[in-house]
Amino acid sequence: MRQKFDTSTWARKAHFEFFRKFEDPVYGVCVTIDCTEAYKFVKEKSVSFYLYTLYNALAAANSFEPFKLRIEGGDAFIYDRIDAASTIGRADGTFGFSYIDYNPSFEKYIEAAKIEVERVQARNDLELADRDNIIRFSSLPWIDFTSLSHARMFSVGKEDSCPSISFGKMTEKDGKRTMPMSVHVHHALVDGIHIGQYVDCFQELMNKGF
Repeated sequence: MRQKFDTSTWARKAHFEFFRKFEDPVYGVCVTIDCTEAYKFVKEKSVSFYLYTLYNALAAANSFEPFKLRIEGGDAFIYDRIDAASTIGRADGTFGFSYIDYNPSFEKYIEAAKIEVERVQARNDLELADRDNIIRFSSLPWIDFTSLSHARMFSVGKEDSCPSISFGKMTEKDGKRTMPMSVHVHHALVDGIHIGQYVDCFQELMNKGF
């Protein structure tokens, strides 16, 4: 479900109107996430590190207004729930697109997520869903990247305001595990301060388990 977001009294009204006129209003940052406690936790619980990471990224987004906003038809809307559209690797080296719903209950989320991963891995196509209440996730577990860009299609005529988040290779040094994370957002909806707040929230969730 969504509802129209009132921008007339929004403190960011001028920023919204300014940046949504840009041909390319999407910008991104790369940060380093401490995965030490998260890695210990998933090993103890025998759950997928990626699905655990995805859950925490969604939990942070669903508790944070800027990441629930989307632009549709020139207007801003806010969704009551944000889900994941994530790449899933396949045995042949390709990947598919999965659509994993957020559920506050980790047990219910992980049960549905496992089913969706298996479904996507059994196919050989790319399924495209016409949904805006998503964050696009991807994983590059082979690369400890320090910057990242995304392929974008400008000819479709539809304004894409969904955030994109990517995770990279986990590395270990002196007993500490870290992982790069890139966050790309639409500047009409999200400023740098909001990315910083989101990353801090995500890091806290990664540290505490469920």
